[in-house]
Amino acid sequence: MREILIVWFVFINLIGYLVMSDDKRRARKRRERIPERTLFLLAWIGGALGVLIAMYSKRHKTRHMSFVIGVPLLLFLNAALYVYLLL
Repeated sequence: MREILIVWFVFINLIGYLVMSDDKRRARKRRERIPERTLFLLAWIGGALGVLIAMYSKRHKTRHMSFVIGVPLLLFLNAALYVYLLL
């Protein structure tokens, strides 16, 4: 179970980072955007670290208080859940 959880953690955070980066790219090109609920869903299911890293490295969604407050809260929740499941 531990190995599966670690693989999930890496996978979902990589996906979160890539999706958030793609949304920033789409925003620059004025294309159809990825819904915010999708970005929050990725953070909710364990990818908050990837979303947060992309958020600040790409400077994307940093003016949206729902992201500035919500993603770190989801990161805390993710961390607590990962620790609980790993111990």
